[in-house]
Amino acid sequence: MFGLFASQEKKMRQNAVNWLELADKVWHFRRDVLRANELQELDQRRAALRVLLKEKADVGKIKLGIESLEGILQKTGDSIYPKTSLTENIEFFLVAAIVILGIRTYFVQPFKIPTNSMWPTYYGMTAENFPPGTVAPGSVERVIRMAAFGAERCEAVAPKSGAISATFIGKGRMGYTLKSGRTWRMTSAIYREYTFYVDGDATTVRVPEDFSDFDKLMIETIFGTREAFDQYWDKMVTEQKFIRHDIKVDESSSSLIPAVLVPLPKEAVAGQPIVRFDLMTGDQLFVDRVSYHFFRPQVGQGFVFKTGNIAAIGQDQYYIKRLVGVPGDVLEVKSPVLYRNNKPITGARSFDLNAKRVAPYTGYTAGETLYGARYLYTGQTLTIPEGSFFAMGDNSSNSSDGRVWGYVPAPDVVGRPLFIYYPFTRRWGPAR
Repeated sequence: MFGLFASQEKKMRQNAVNWLELADKVWHFRRDVLRANELQELDQRRAALRVLLKEKADVGKIKLGIESLEGILQKTGDSIYPKTSLTENIEFFLVAAIVILGIRTYFVQPFKIPTNSMWPTYYGMTAENFPPGTVAPGSVERVIRMAAFGAERCEAVAPKSGAISATFIGKGRMGYTLKSGRTWRMTSAIYREYTFYVDGDATTVRVPEDFSDFDKLMIETIFGTREAFDQYWDKMVTEQKFIRHDIKVDESSSSLIPAVLVPLPKEAVAGQPIVRFDLMTGDQLFVDRVSYHFFRPQVGQGFVFKTGNIAAIGQDQYYIKRLVGVPGDVLEVKSPVLYRNNKPITGARSFDLNAKRVAPYTGYTAGETLYGARYLYTGQTLTIPEGSFFAMGDNSSNSSDGRVWGYVPAPDVVGRPLFIYYPFTRRWGPAR
């Protein structure tokens, strides 16, 4: 920044140094392909400019020396000098990519919250429902919502008018098929594809595989409340209105899973949506990858780790939970309170909010409330072994966490969340 105030002589001398560095590069990279006379002339002009710098010649002589060196570089530089704009752009982007990869690998890594296991501290994907008959955002507002919140419109449009039906694999659980696709037409992704039928004709809607609230949206749209759905379902069971309709669980597999086709108490209108909602992106934040190389993770911190060595998860992903136990700690759940070393756990605001069930926090729940849980059942204590950590979600009743898959190996710890940089909601800012 102080170069603006440097003298003309100092600027010229620095310019000469830069030209000599370029000439040295040409000499080293191209000396085996240059003709003898070209190599000799390059050597002579490099040496002449170095003498001028050593003797502290005046600005005019140094300028002439630079012009002389530049002349031979025009002849011998090939792709090194003069550079085309394409070459300069490629070099710029390569250097930028290397810098970005270095920062991402060793210092700060972007991370997207996929699920709502840490809700309401961090949000995964959520949906804003616009049932048929209500006003949905128009095209201009949709662009604004996409830029600010990552909102993406999802809908199943009726191919014709008629009675609606859908496949179910359980009470309140619509059947779906896993299909491959691309996010924003770039990176590959897996989607859940749900199908509705209007007098036998199919219409579909896709959501990301990690989005698990579609059934809730369907019930809200078709039935209004869960109670109304339960009553209708029980009636269909009594009247035996279900038809066996097995479906594929994965498009890449030929295997089918048992399902039933259920008539729904709604009539479709051709060209109108059966379900319609905006899917909002999960919180995107920066993760500090440096601190844990120097400081031990602290109970209460947000906690990002890799899952490749956690056998019960079975795939290598990045997870974010809250650290609740370090080696030697003894944990126990006495709902709604999580106990650490025989005392209510402290170290994070969410611990207190869960313990007091301050809405929307619902308190900590024991292992038996989760499908597949193996740890922290009511009356059970858990001692964290050496070289391991234990993590749980703030949304305890809806979080597949350490109670299900166990311990996080110390080498797989990545870092702690720093800053929520997107979407632009009230949560934007330093991570909690």
